[in-house]
This record gives sequence, C-alpha cells and structure tokens, in this order.
Amino acid sequence: MFKFFMGNSVWHLVASSDVISKFILLTLLLLSILCWTVFFYKLILFRIKKKQLDSVIKELNGAGSLEDLIAVAANNKDTLPGYFLSKNFSFLKNIINVDDESGKVSITERDFDMFCQQMEQGIEDILYKEQSYFLVLSTGFAISPLLGLFGTVWGLIHAFISISEKQSADIATVAPGIAEALITTLAGLAVAIPALVMYNYCVSQIKKMDKQFITIADKLTLKIQKHVI
Repeated sequence: MFKFFMGNSVWHLVASSDVISKFILLTLLLLSILCWTVFFYKLILFRIKKKQLDSVIKELNGAGSLEDLIAVAANNKDTLPGYFLSKNFSFLKNIINVDDESGKVSITERDFDMFCQQMEQGIEDILYKEQSYFLVLSTGFAISPLLGLFGTVWGLIHAFISISEKQSADIATVAPGIAEALITTLAGLAVAIPALVMYNYCVSQIKKMDKQFITIADKLTLKIQKHVI
C-alpha cells in the first residue's frame, strides 16, 4: 500500500488527470493541511489549559478564606481560569455589602443568584471562544466527501466520453476516467475521516473543560456562601 502511494503510478494518475480533477485534489490537499494545523494548535492549547484548570482546582481546595480565594485569582491572573476568577470577583465586589461598624461582609440572596448567573454566563462565553476554528474541522469532514464524490462523477463522465469517442469499452479506454474517479474519492475520504476524528476529539476536550469550569464555579459558590452569606 505504501509503495502504491509513494510510487510513480499515483503521481502519474494525478499528472495525467484534467484541470478539474487537479483542482479538486489541490483543494483537498489544502483543506487537509488546514485541518491538521488547526488540530495541533488546539491540541497544544487544550493541554496547557487543562494543566491550568487542574492547578486552580487544587489551589481552591486549599483556600480557607475569602482572602485565599482572591489570592488564587491573583496568582493565576495570566491563565484562563485566573481570568474567570478575576472577572467574577470584580462582579462580586460591586454587589457585596460591608458593615461600616463591624466590617462584616454580606450579600443578599438576590445578588448571590445574580453572581451565580454571571459565572454560568462566563463559562458559556469562554467555551464559545474555545471552539474557535472548529468550523474548519467540521467543514473538512463535511465537504471533503462531497468533493471526492464530485471527482468520482467527473471521472466517470470522462470514461463514458472516451467510450463514445473511441466506440470501444476496453480497459485502455475507460481506465483513465475510472482512475480519476477513484483517486479523487480516495483523497476525499483521506481528508474527511481524520477531520471527523479530530473534530470529535476537540468536542470531547471542550466537554471536559466545561466540567472543570463547573467544578471551579461550584467550589467558589460554596466557599463564598460559607464566608459571606
């Protein structure tokens, strides 16, 4: 199989194909390169952010006071979970009440519900941004088989035209058109299948990230309830 792809036969088929088939193959090649580039880019980011989220969750487990929670946000201010914490603490600062005499902090149930909604919205916004470039992968696995199918039909049309012109249906007549049809079909599947796997992997990582952010939000909620409400 390896010799087939790397041998002169495949390149001869590509070289002998017409402009439309070459355009389809070139489009599929560029789409494949784009999909793999996006995948490796997102793969690196997912691994970095997973470590950041795991680290913040661990630090939150050890936070015993409101000041400790703020310190966790400050220590991780340059990370995605640190940004999430800082944004929510800024919102909390605007709705929290401080008694002038005792210095005790408190928050109403209504404001606390608003704070929880703010966290939920923050998670949704972050996850939406994290899905950037997913469109490239979904486009790759959706369009590639169609391009391959178009190439298949185009090659078969060539085969029938050759039969009509030469008034013969021998293998030498139909082989070039059939070869074009098969090579574009193969190329379409070769792009679509990896793109689908990559897309599903990225979606699974988003779901894992969602669970981690929910864990952070739950821990933050419980600790604020303990110290403020």
